[in-house]
Amino acid sequence: MARAMPELPEVETVRRGLAPAMEGRRIEALSLNRADLRFPFPEDFRARVEGRTVLSLGRRAKYLLAALEGGETIIMHLGMSGSFRLEGFAAPGAFHHPRGKDAVHDHVTFDLGAGRVVYNDPRRFGFMAMQRTDRLGDNAFLAKLGIEPLGPDFTPDALARLARGAATPLKAFLLDQGRIAGLGNIYVCEALHGARLSPAASARALAGTAGKPVAATKALVKAIRATLEAAIEAGGSTLRDHRQANGALGYFQHRFAVYDREGQACPRKDCAGTIRRIVQGARSTFFCDTCQR
Repeated sequence: MARAMPELPEVETVRRGLAPAMEGRRIEALSLNRADLRFPFPEDFRARVEGRTVLSLGRRAKYLLAALEGGETIIMHLGMSGSFRLEGFAAPGAFHHPRGKDAVHDHVTFDLGAGRVVYNDPRRFGFMAMQRTDRLGDNAFLAKLGIEPLGPDFTPDALARLARGAATPLKAFLLDQGRIAGLGNIYVCEALHGARLSPAASARALAGTAGKPVAATKALVKAIRATLEAAIEAGGSTLRDHRQANGALGYFQHRFAVYDREGQACPRKDCAGTIRRIVQGARSTFFCDTCQR
């Protein structure tokens, strides 16, 4: 199965696995085994982190946010192959699979006294940054992110407002992180199937002639939420690199309706269509050629 960047469900799954181990614990020591990942580590990273208690572990789109005592937040991105490993903590979660521990790719270790959280990244596309907690919105990685699709503000009215005048195909519109933050290729394909909408349809149709949400808008909001929540419940999708913090594999890929199912029958009971693959914006799009109009 193809390699894919972790999307919102994978990152949220990691957050939920790490939170019990990290929240409320003091970072006794920070070990850096190299000078950089995708980007150099923050200036004085070790000094700014050691001795601080992790107040909360949150998520914004595909970023993990560790808010520290003292008013700073560590911003962490997994890149293509990044993962966190818990050592010394009871492994949370229900999925237990063997996990490689190639120490040559262990680049960052948070010593929390009771155990360690190790960041492992063979391809080093992930990164870590820091920002004042009260000015997170000013951070270059976070400043232009759009609405959270699992947040209370993601409503049919909000989606219709975003779609007004949008002269792009629906798939490209949903992948625009400045409009909706955290959606990626896999779950957009799945949500569009759930809403019975073509990925090539015009996004502006979501606003209707009066600029208000239409039936398709309401169906899409519902499908996006349902798809993301089901994926999180399943531990995300394991496409070669993703694992949870306890080393477990997610299994949502076994429930894909359209993604990576080219040539197979549409799983919808009232549909006799076949899953097709087209390329949009250099990415594969999977959809049913019959029920997605």
